[in-house]
Amino acid sequence: MKKWLPVIAALALTACSSSDDGKTYYQLPQSSVAAMQAVSQPGRHLLWVEQVAVPDYLAGNGVVYQTSDVQYVIATSNLWASPLDQQLRNTLVSNLSSALPGWVVASQPLGSDQDTLNVNVTGFHGRYDGKVIVSGEWLLKHEGQLIKRPFHVELKQQTDGYDAMVKTLAQAWEQEARSIASQISGIN
Repeated sequence: MKKWLPVIAALALTACSSSDDGKTYYQLPQSSVAAMQAVSQPGRHLLWVEQVAVPDYLAGNGVVYQTSDVQYVIATSNLWASPLDQQLRNTLVSNLSSALPGWVVASQPLGSDQDTLNVNVTGFHGRYDGKVIVSGEWLLKHEGQLIKRPFHVELKQQTDGYDAMVKTLAQAWEQEARSIASQISGIN
């Protein structure tokens, strides 16, 4: 029995050192348009994206999938690489920056003469019918006025799987950012 102890110990160490834990991590991709935008744009308008909030069921690490009209599954092996609210805020700032030329859009306060945007995301998940859902509402503070708008975007996934779902969710979020930008431009 003693001669097998080194073999068992070696197998145990090999098993413990394995980096393949069966988990996959996802990060929302940046849009190609936003990635190419010039950084040194002069800003006539200032927009602070103060917060993007998500409900508890979306705030965890797991990517969410709706399996019926009333049931949701939070994945345990398909996880967000960083907190979803941070990813949504960062990509929103990037997408709004590219959609609002002449604006300075930031995730930090820009001064006393800025518009402030807060977004409450209530849905950011895949669904049993092959669609992704991005929904919620945004609130803009502009010159002492509060402007509130709901949003709901549904896009069809082109292929199955979590990779396709995350890419389609990113497309839906980018589409909503363009809609927000269009509405903000109309206000100013």
